[in-house]
Amino acid sequence: MNLEISRMAHSLNEWLWQHEFWLPPGITWEDMKESEDIHYPKPRDLLLSIPFALILVVIRCVFERAIALPLSAKLGVKDKLRPKAQSISILEAFYTVNCKNPKEGELISLAKQCDLPVRKVERWFRRRRNTDRPSLSKKFCEACWRFAFYIVSFFTGLAVLYDKPWLWDHRECWTGYPQQPLQPSLFWYYMLELSFYCSLVFTLPFDVKRKDFKEQIVHHAATIFLISFSYCANYIRIGTLVMVIHDASDCFLEMEKDMRSETEESDVDEERENMMEKEKNGIVHFSNVTSSNYIQRNGSEPLNNRAYLTNGHVKER
Repeated sequence: MNLEISRMAHSLNEWLWQHEFWLPPGITWEDMKESEDIHYPKPRDLLLSIPFALILVVIRCVFERAIALPLSAKLGVKDKLRPKAQSISILEAFYTVNCKNPKEGELISLAKQCDLPVRKVERWFRRRRNTDRPSLSKKFCEACWRFAFYIVSFFTGLAVLYDKPWLWDHRECWTGYPQQPLQPSLFWYYMLELSFYCSLVFTLPFDVKRKDFKEQIVHHAATIFLISFSYCANYIRIGTLVMVIHDASDCFLEMEKDMRSETEESDVDEERENMMEKEKNGIVHFSNVTSSNYIQRNGSEPLNNRAYLTNGHVKER
């Protein structure tokens, strides 16, 4: 059994690394042999991105606590005071086990179980969902970390590529391909980018889950695949140009995320009740004022200034 598995793995490895898949016509793996001065990209080099990604996670934690959080306080990023939902075991159990946004029939059933109006049950779920929403300071710290990394990565890419001919003439990206030796600066730039996106995958369960959470997963997976594939196929030169361009645009995207925050669910019924109460109080106040003015104009004292005795007679104050 083990022998058959090893044979299958060996045949799969040979099929995957056929030179027809990875190299231009007329070039074989024999032409890609290394020497002391010439090194080419190797797939096993990508494994270094895993420990580097863990290091970036540690750096991120330190950055968010020491830099991003104090910066958010100085910029006036304040967390909203959210009214907490009342502790109701039946509703809490439904919220954690079943769903966070029950339908109308479920709301009616829960209202009967708790002996509460449907409107109050609906309000409880709104407040409970708002309680689970991440704070503005957490969103700011995450966006600030990505913004800082893209800035550093962008200028690192410019420093690495400034003296490279393919930065100024794109035709140089294919000169001598695939026999283009891997330079140490290009290797570390690739490792920096790949490690960063691997670190984003590691921290996905702990990051703020935005509306485009699924799209983020697809984006990170596609980015890791493209960076890894371009490295294995020795598309280093064109790959570095693509990464620099993306870092330049991602800086502005993260800056826009810093300025924008997701709106919370508003309790429409509660706001409507407050407005009706204010309007009612305003009408009563207007009625009291007008009646008092009318009595004074007719030569009588306001009713508030009279005291009533127990025998029904009126005594002036």
